[in-house]
Amino acid sequence: MVQLKIQEIKAQLANEFDRDSHFIHSLKKDNRKGVIQLLEKWYRQRDQEKQLYEKHVRMTEFEMKLRKQGFHHIAGIDEVGRGPLAGPVVAAAVILPDDFYLPGLDDSKKLSEQRRNEFYDIIRSNALAVSSSIISVEELDKINIFEATKKAMLSSIVGLKVEPDFLLIDAVKLKTPYPQEAITKGDAKSVSIAAASIIAKVTRDRIMVELSKEYPEYGFSQNMGYGTKAHLSAIEKYGITPHHRKSFAPIKDYVII
Repeated sequence: MVQLKIQEIKAQLANEFDRDSHFIHSLKKDNRKGVIQLLEKWYRQRDQEKQLYEKHVRMTEFEMKLRKQGFHHIAGIDEVGRGPLAGPVVAAAVILPDDFYLPGLDDSKKLSEQRRNEFYDIIRSNALAVSSSIISVEELDKINIFEATKKAMLSSIVGLKVEPDFLLIDAVKLKTPYPQEAITKGDAKSVSIAAASIIAKVTRDRIMVELSKEYPEYGFSQNMGYGTKAHLSAIEKYGITPHHRKSFAPIKDYVII
């Protein structure tokens, strides 16, 4: 039997997924260091893929249960921006197809900026419906942050082009005509909510990046409006902008009545 070269083995392994295939068993008998390293790397990749798939299965438990009950347009809803000192609150609603699979999908806060942006495009391209809603600083100062959060979530639901028949919401109960379930830390437990969290966070982060161009002293593109030491120092030095939340401490200490 002709012994394959290392590069030939590498190319064939790229399309091999069966741990019990004749090819894999033959490589186990190959004592060349390069082959041993390739095979070890292949096993690590397969193990990682298995872990990601198992996580995906866990994160679809809510959706699978609801589909068995006859629901098909299940919307995940999440928001970002409750805690910052500056910038809007953004919520998103996403309805995913039954067969949606995105390895690595998770709570947006656990993902790198690059991965969030990649997932944002994939979700928008493959979802049955995506909607986002922005509540301005002026409005959230008038109605308070909790009411602003709920209003953003409700607006994102209304904006869906496909009407949902069930809502999975991250930790908040809403007054809507649709049946719903509020899930604590839902963005780490439901693929639908996780997808919404990514849409909401990327949308808000891009807003803050644009604001940073107008107000570079405050570092909005890095802190996203949160009260970091550098942000607080900038407020102390330059005062507040129209995008700071005047109902939040310590911003309200700088408001001139």
